[in-house]
Amino acid sequence: MRFAFFLLLAASPLAALAQVTPAGSTTPPTPPTAASAQEPLRRPVEEAHNWSLHFQQTFIDQWHNNLTTPYAGDYSLADRESAKLSFTSTFFIGRRLWKNAAVYFNPEVAGGSGLSSARGIAGFPNGETFRIGLADPVLYLARLYVRQVFAIGAETDVDVDDLNQVAGPTPRHYVALNLGKMSVADFFDQNSYSHDPRTQFMNWSLMSAGAWDYAANTRGYTVGGVLEYVTPDFSLRFGSTLLPTYANGPLLDYRYGKAHAETLELTKTYHLAKRQGTLRVLGFRNVAPMATYRSAILLAQLDGGRPDLETMRHDGHTKVGFSLNAEQEIAKNVGLFARVSYNDGQNETWAFTEIDHSASLGVVSTGARWNRPDDRLGAAVVVNGISPEHQAYLAAGGYGFIIGDGRLNYGLEKIGEVYYSIDLHRYHAAISPDYQFILNPAYNKDRSGPVHVVAVRLHVEF
Repeated sequence: MRFAFFLLLAASPLAALAQVTPAGSTTPPTPPTAASAQEPLRRPVEEAHNWSLHFQQTFIDQWHNNLTTPYAGDYSLADRESAKLSFTSTFFIGRRLWKNAAVYFNPEVAGGSGLSSARGIAGFPNGETFRIGLADPVLYLARLYVRQVFAIGAETDVDVDDLNQVAGPTPRHYVALNLGKMSVADFFDQNSYSHDPRTQFMNWSLMSAGAWDYAANTRGYTVGGVLEYVTPDFSLRFGSTLLPTYANGPLLDYRYGKAHAETLELTKTYHLAKRQGTLRVLGFRNVAPMATYRSAILLAQLDGGRPDLETMRHDGHTKVGFSLNAEQEIAKNVGLFARVSYNDGQNETWAFTEIDHSASLGVVSTGARWNRPDDRLGAAVVVNGISPEHQAYLAAGGYGFIIGDGRLNYGLEKIGEVYYSIDLHRYHAAISPDYQFILNPAYNKDRSGPVHVVAVRLHVEF
């Protein structure tokens, strides 16, 4: 029934629009090589546009096997549940304002639900769903920001028409300022092979550095600014943005002096055996009214209750961390990627997911070797962990905002994911079967499963 629902949606008016090729539209892109990872897509033409109009729609239907576990908590992955469908629809509207400046506006609709209401696994298997109680479709503003580029030198390239990118000449060496509502993941922790759950790996800890508690509200967006210094083979980016009012909250905290997030990233391209690669080093610092795991445990020991982070929150707590992110082309149309990330794990997770250290490795290939150049095949593994203080909090019966089994027999959370994206060129779409194998969900060896997660994703873009 659910796959039939996919087909019905593909035949909807939105999908029908996708069959008409408007000026400047492209088919879903093949996975970029490391050469395209650092800067926007470009081509050697002189054409300039004043508008950029694009649309995407993504449906993910996910199911996991029945589990037999000795106990469960309020935030455990359910032992038995029906398959869950999620979807997002986004318009990407860009308008050139003046030379080297543009404004971008993205209204978005999201609905549906993740497995167990997006709880029970720290590296959650669906990057397109949110921790929202209601499954009803909701319209909201995803992005509204202004981008101004200041040229350094006379050399230019030409940006192609793309998502949140107006076509036209652009400097090769520049400083750029981005201000407004945005996703910090649009600017930081990029990776050609593993960054977009709509077209690549779906797992949260593969789409981004797992231990990077990046500034965002429940739906993944924030308000602030990002300053970029970019050259053809080197870039430096700094962002200062808002955090939510409480952990995983939908509203942003505008008390900037008491709640804010800073992110700094250095990107360097290089060549290894004439194959290009990219290395990114990221550091972050979050300041928010977080509670410490230790204080929550101490209070619970005094009153004999369950530790609760909410009762111990107060201003002035800081979380810091870093990530290393590498990608390397190893053959034509084949690339490797890896990430390692860490945060101090003393204070509660505030925005992304409950991972204090993470390491991932994967490989992606196009289908060129079997005459399907626009198809993609990807395989990856990721291992997630938490700090001793975080472990003690969960073992004492505490809950975060995504995991909590009531007790804990700690073990590293281990995940493998394989997907194959089948290009449907005629419909400006791709359909992707996906499989994930999960051991020790929420770091609990007592509920080790294993969990087998099977999914089908339909992505339309034009």
